[in-house]
Amino acid sequence: MFPLTKENKHVAQLLFSTGTCPRCIFRFCGVDFHAPYKHPYEELLNHLQKFLKAEKDELILEVPNPPLKKIRLQELEDGIDNLSQNGESEISIIEDASHNSNSSANVCNVCLGILQEFCEKEFIKKVCQKVEASGFEFTNLVFSVSFPPQLSVREHAAWLLVKQEMGKQSLSLGRNDIVQLKEAYKWITYPLFSEELGVPIDGKSLFEVSVVFAHPETVEDCHFLGAIFPDCFKPAKNKQSVFTRMAVMKALNKIKEEDFRKQFPCPPNSPKAVCTVLEIECAHGAVFVAGRYNKYSRNLPQTPWIIDGERKLESSVEELISDHLLTVFKAESFNFSSSGREDVDVRTLGNGRPFAIELVNPHRVHFTSQEIKELQQKINESSNKIQVRDLQLVTREAIGHMKEGEEEKTKTYSALIWTNKVIQKKDIEFLNDIKDLKIDQKTPLRVLHRRPLALRTRVIHSMETHYADEHHFRLYLKTQAGTYIKEFVHGDFGRTKPNIGSLMNVTADILELDVESVDVDWPPALDD
Repeated sequence: MFPLTKENKHVAQLLFSTGTCPRCIFRFCGVDFHAPYKHPYEELLNHLQKFLKAEKDELILEVPNPPLKKIRLQELEDGIDNLSQNGESEISIIEDASHNSNSSANVCNVCLGILQEFCEKEFIKKVCQKVEASGFEFTNLVFSVSFPPQLSVREHAAWLLVKQEMGKQSLSLGRNDIVQLKEAYKWITYPLFSEELGVPIDGKSLFEVSVVFAHPETVEDCHFLGAIFPDCFKPAKNKQSVFTRMAVMKALNKIKEEDFRKQFPCPPNSPKAVCTVLEIECAHGAVFVAGRYNKYSRNLPQTPWIIDGERKLESSVEELISDHLLTVFKAESFNFSSSGREDVDVRTLGNGRPFAIELVNPHRVHFTSQEIKELQQKINESSNKIQVRDLQLVTREAIGHMKEGEEEKTKTYSALIWTNKVIQKKDIEFLNDIKDLKIDQKTPLRVLHRRPLALRTRVIHSMETHYADEHHFRLYLKTQAGTYIKEFVHGDFGRTKPNIGSLMNVTADILELDVESVDVDWPPALDD
């Protein structure tokens, strides 16, 4: 059923005669239900022309002489005040098809063709072909569009025109009474996308298809706003032009109606060409993989070790794990994070250290638990320097559990310690009785180049000693997360107080250090 009524005819005729497309006319007439917009454009155009010519909806004004004549609505606007005031004059307002400049070949002066050819099945099929060729795996999608900012200026001009005419009839039209272009576009295209791709449109989907439109012919439509309101158009990062939609809308909200009319035609001029499609892009939101890793090498950094552009060691924990994930998930890049980090010469034993990897724009995202288990096995077989366990897909929110543990949880270490003085077993036994020892640590000299100078208080919860020989013993420590263990042993030139050397009254140094456990209960342990 055609959505316009006799009450809409005056506005519809006005807009149609100035070059506005049927769907934009629906928007300005407040048609806020979806069905009418979904009909093919040619069909809508034919129905609109019939509606405007329908004899039952003609506006009749009697005129003795000359006889009935067909005139355009805008001619009526210029001359209606000069007609006989006695109500006996008669003029028939009928738009003759031969006089009508708005045809299927004309580009809408408001939407610049967006609601014409760019929401028809043929265009949607082209977009879907691009989506299918992208190689992404998806079960739903979110569709986004970016329209040229000058559309807001043109819509404002058309609104002022309609508002003025409706005011003559003591009617009003607010900006919010107009159906938004983007809303109408989604009403039409969403069902077409779902039908063509066989998946639902879901605003929460991680897979996004985006279309960016441009219209070079009318790009200067916005420039007068920049001259009047330069404060609205300030350069922003990652923006090629200051004339963004938000900036244009901000200026339009400021400008007075009479000032706008002086600067921009109402109605807006009809363009020669439709919009162009700058790009059709597909992207998938990041997915996250978590697990725990053991590091068995004393010559392997956690992340790539590069100094002044020169790589110091050939690999890292991060790369040994992530390279496999990048390949399998077909992702563009990754971001590695973990619950703390160990030095290049420190092993991580026990249940391992929790880690998470963000895989950016992955093309494959659906895996069975068996496939993830096989991926874990492949990582473990590729190197004897690391092992991974409890590998699993997690949410972005769940990673917060790992980060909470960095400062709040405890960690257990094993250190092989050398002393300059000869020691007996009894010389170290007193360390076993020390509980919850508070120490003050200035930022260690070895990390001062990449971390700010600060004084941190940390807690050594417990210690256990195992005597080795006259100059060596092994020390097991349970500490607050974030404690610098090497500095607690040798004192870092007095920057950590107290330390093992000061407690024993010796010069002490650390020969080997192992992380025995990271007491963060995440990610959940999986059955082997």
